[in-house]
Amino acid sequence: MTRAQQEALSRTALGVFRLNGQFLAVSERLAAPAGLTAARWQVLGAVLTEPLPVAGIARVMGITRQSVQRVADLLVRDGLAAYAPNPAHRRAKLLTPTETGRAAIRRIDPGHADLAARLTRELGGQEAFDETVRVLERLSKAMEALEAVEAGETAGGED
Repeated sequence: MTRAQQEALSRTALGVFRLNGQFLAVSERLAAPAGLTAARWQVLGAVLTEPLPVAGIARVMGITRQSVQRVADLLVRDGLAAYAPNPAHRRAKLLTPTETGRAAIRRIDPGHADLAARLTRELGGQEAFDETVRVLERLSKAMEALEAVEAGETAGGED
């Protein structure tokens, strides 16, 4: 690894950590009027289009199953989501939003739309925003590929 590569990696990691903090802070502000936290919004949002098991939500979000389980249980306790039988796996129930949960998400939509419009303008338009998304998705896929290689090396080394 060259010094320039190390510096690029460090700048990227620090930038992503900062961006994560910024997104969490704005997500907390957007979710609060709907009675949600950023974590609850994230988990509930993951199941709006289709019910998913907790492990599936964790994979999509890139966080631990235990973290998702804790939030999912709170959503169910508060009537924002429910567990449904999973035809593919008897023990791994599917998390699905309730109408109360969907209503909470709808209360976030105006603030979310406003932030999207303001961020689009700040980035210089939709094309620039789309390119930003592509770069972040590419970075995420590259990290996934490296993790897969490392997992394969670890698994291979244990045989």
